[in-house]
Amino acid sequence: MTSSLTLEVKRGKIRKFLDMRLVHTFADDPNLPALKWVLSREAILVFRNILSPRSEKLAGYSLLEYINDLLSPDKKNLPRPTSDFFAELEHLFLGISGKADVYPETVPNFSKHHGLKAARLRSTDLSRMARSVKKHTKRFPTGLDDKIMRLRYGNRERILRYFAASETEWNDWKWQARNIIKKADTLRSLIKLTDEELGAVQLAEKNRIPFGITPYYLSLIDNEPGLGNDTAVRAQVIPSLHYIKTILEYREGKSPSQDFMLEQDTSPIEGITRRYPQIVILKPILTCPQICVYCQRNWEIEDVYSQSAVLPKPKLQEALDWLAERPEITEVLITGGDPFLLSGDRIENLLYKLSNMAHIVRIRIGTRTPVTLPQRITDGLVKIINRYHIPGKREVLIITHFEHPYEITPQSMEAVQKFRRYGMDVYNQMVYTFYNSRKFEAAALRNKLRLIGVTSYYTFNTKGKEETNDFRVPMPRLMQEQEEEARLMPGSVRTDEIVFNVPGLGKNYLGAVQHHSVISILPSGRRVYEFHPWEKKLSLADTYVYTDVSIYSYLQKLKSIGENLADYKSIWFYY
Repeated sequence: MTSSLTLEVKRGKIRKFLDMRLVHTFADDPNLPALKWVLSREAILVFRNILSPRSEKLAGYSLLEYINDLLSPDKKNLPRPTSDFFAELEHLFLGISGKADVYPETVPNFSKHHGLKAARLRSTDLSRMARSVKKHTKRFPTGLDDKIMRLRYGNRERILRYFAASETEWNDWKWQARNIIKKADTLRSLIKLTDEELGAVQLAEKNRIPFGITPYYLSLIDNEPGLGNDTAVRAQVIPSLHYIKTILEYREGKSPSQDFMLEQDTSPIEGITRRYPQIVILKPILTCPQICVYCQRNWEIEDVYSQSAVLPKPKLQEALDWLAERPEITEVLITGGDPFLLSGDRIENLLYKLSNMAHIVRIRIGTRTPVTLPQRITDGLVKIINRYHIPGKREVLIITHFEHPYEITPQSMEAVQKFRRYGMDVYNQMVYTFYNSRKFEAAALRNKLRLIGVTSYYTFNTKGKEETNDFRVPMPRLMQEQEEEARLMPGSVRTDEIVFNVPGLGKNYLGAVQHHSVISILPSGRRVYEFHPWEKKLSLADTYVYTDVSIYSYLQKLKSIGENLADYKSIWFYY
């Protein structure tokens, strides 16, 4: 790279070197363990792809040219390479050279033996892994633990005293909805806030940025702020200053549209979103009992529990008529917003009209009320829904959204069990964020969910929305979690798929390398990926180019909260 050769000659020489490396790595060292060879091969293929002119065109940037310019005394005003950038290159080159420090130096002892001795040594090794799982997962308590239940009883009593309310009112979902906390002064009267948290909610209130927490969910937050058990719970509903300031920039026209998923491009009629052949999303309401900071549809929400968020009856009927005219559609996901904010009569009317369409054989209802407002799951509501769940003819599924073990409570478990007692399944969709990405944190959630009757369904990569950068996790961490943590759990627990929801296109399965590829590394150390559409073998749909967050910065953030980075050392070698 320091020679006077042209850039294209340098590109050719590096490619030739990589080709030789790929052919001879194993032949040069027949004692190299197979998995080290596989890791080296993957790194070589990634670098080859980065060097491709096609990748450079897609990324709008050439890593090779950038490095060449950095080494040239004549080039000025180049973007400064960051520690993140050097860390990415270092680990890529370690992978290429077969020197990645991922595996222990020796092969497992059991692999040197056969029969009973091998089996016993293998069992000892598995027990070591299981103890490691237990050590990590016990860091994450749930609301079913006696100590946490006592803590939350005190939280509930403090909130009830503030509102001068009774336990009967607490258990009434309409009382909960009427008393959603939307003001900064109310919030700081009920829990202690950091200066930044208070400043953020005051700025949100002043600028009418949707913000709200149900009294029930507030009782899940520890009174004292800090990096404790409730960090993930706080982060979901108390917006950061970065979030609020970025939303204000959107309003001033300084940033792109918040419609990250390009739903406006996939909505053939108001209230409907369609990305797949047989299923559509139906949105009868565009608000929730409380606002999650990382909400995909925050751009559509005017206010928490807003009456105007309900799709007008004529518009809803038009959407239903549109569905009735398309017999090829067999499944409907009713979401929003949270459809369980609608009255029982409205919910029944909607289910009745859908059930009269013979081609609709499955109805999913997306709701977070089992987590944020379990009082809403009344016996009456469950009976209404169950009327349309007819085995062999039509299935009704509940899709909910637990983010963290700390959200699991006796109340949320009872809400889930009400559906289960009527034969309806409950599935969970988790958004993988910084706040649930510590070692075995997601695995602990899956295990506890299964015990309360919830099946893990999808784990989503956090949307690449600038206002939610605080939440974003590099995609290699999802892949690492699936391979190194979820994989150590029983198959009955690790039932979810890790996916990136490609804007305008649909789900891309991150576990399958043929669905995406690394095409560049920016001076900021952020990887650029090309994602393939789900229908790539069926039609000439476009691919999607996405810039991930920095692995190095993510690891430094983990270090700042006390995590041992040695637990994450293989993250660099997931592509």
